[in-house]
Amino acid sequence: MVSEHAAQVLVASNRGPVSYTRRDDGTLDSKRGGGGLVSGLSAVDDKLWVCAALSDGDREAVRRGVSEPGVRMLDIDAAVHADAYNGIANSVLWFVHHMIYQTPVEPVFDAEFRRQWASYEAYNQAFAQALAEEAGEGAAVLVQDYHLSLVPGILRELRPDLRIGHFSHTPWAPVDYFRLLPDDIGEQLLKGILGADRAAFLTRRWADAFIGCCTEILGGTGRTRIGVHGLGADAEFLRRRSREADVDERMEILREQVGADRRTIVRVDRTELSKNIVRGLHAYRALLEERPEWRERVVHIAFAYPSRQDLAVYRDYTAEVQRVADGINAEYGTAGWTPVLLHVDDDFARSLAAYRLADVALVNPIRDGMNLVAKEVPVVSDQGCALVLSREAGAYEELGEDALVVNPYDVSATAAALHEALTMEPGERSARSKRLADAATALPPQQWFLDQLDALRS
Repeated sequence: MVSEHAAQVLVASNRGPVSYTRRDDGTLDSKRGGGGLVSGLSAVDDKLWVCAALSDGDREAVRRGVSEPGVRMLDIDAAVHADAYNGIANSVLWFVHHMIYQTPVEPVFDAEFRRQWASYEAYNQAFAQALAEEAGEGAAVLVQDYHLSLVPGILRELRPDLRIGHFSHTPWAPVDYFRLLPDDIGEQLLKGILGADRAAFLTRRWADAFIGCCTEILGGTGRTRIGVHGLGADAEFLRRRSREADVDERMEILREQVGADRRTIVRVDRTELSKNIVRGLHAYRALLEERPEWRERVVHIAFAYPSRQDLAVYRDYTAEVQRVADGINAEYGTAGWTPVLLHVDDDFARSLAAYRLADVALVNPIRDGMNLVAKEVPVVSDQGCALVLSREAGAYEELGEDALVVNPYDVSATAAALHEALTMEPGERSARSKRLADAATALPPQQWFLDQLDALRS
């Protein structure tokens, strides 16, 4: 049954634009999030965001009937959500698309995997059902990411009148790696996305990989159109926010910690396995070992914010980041110089302060759908920065010409690129940084979203 207040533009994603926490007195506190989708949807009037209740506070809000205008939060059984989100989306699909399995021992697709896959199906079914109920006749529905790969196909069966789009924020695995998945599961995922009128990706490389999988496994993409929309940085927001008082305060603290007249290599990442933080630290260690002239003259500001700590492999990785950073400081540090300033507690204002101080930005993921940090640092950096960038980041397509490009597995070459970045002439660094910032902001979040909407409707 279609809602009497049916919307004409709907977005579906695992995480929504608002979250709730329960105060000690039993009342609920709501916090509004940011990001490209939030910005994009602000340009649309008749809209609805369908998302999952992720916390106890979110579930309490759903049960009490508390809701933000334009948001429908789904109270999916917590065990089903855990299986779908952690068991399948983050422990299987993420690993496949980022190609980070240790294939001699993983994956193992057994009875437990099939049990969790049933939860993934149920989770996608719940989203599709809610979208079918809430969408007006002929409405546009934009389904987001690998968590909801089956939704377009299910929704197409329920509401053939809708315009359905799916957007992948991750890379897409090449066909040989995608076929690690059981044959029937791989087919189900592809057919799920092909239920959309239009499937879109961050880069042409990821779109071509998807087409390759569809061609090899299904014989083609059928009637589904394929699009590419490279999400850019929000320059107006970043420049305004990075000049606020709390950022200035954190800059002063960081300047004191770095010390006068020292250069800075900055990275800001979640402790996500694909971000390659440990090899980045090893490259910095190699720089100090092979180029002793940089000892006491450079500081690596490394912000590695914990990610997915409910999964053991992520907890172990976060601990390894800390261990390697501590080892570098123990080996090379002096009374007046700490080689690595590592922070593992999330602080956006402090991240912006580091962006402003950056002489060099290190972005070396094993594989990344886009990587907005690579785009944000040149926009915010006060004096302009050199960018050391992995060729496996989606951002490479737009920024590669003015970055120092590295193979993310090659620690020695990354150390050499850091040296080249640190010794770059100020004029060249400034010119490159300006071109990087221009490329990074070519498609700001609001336009990125509206372009997809227009393409879906046309």
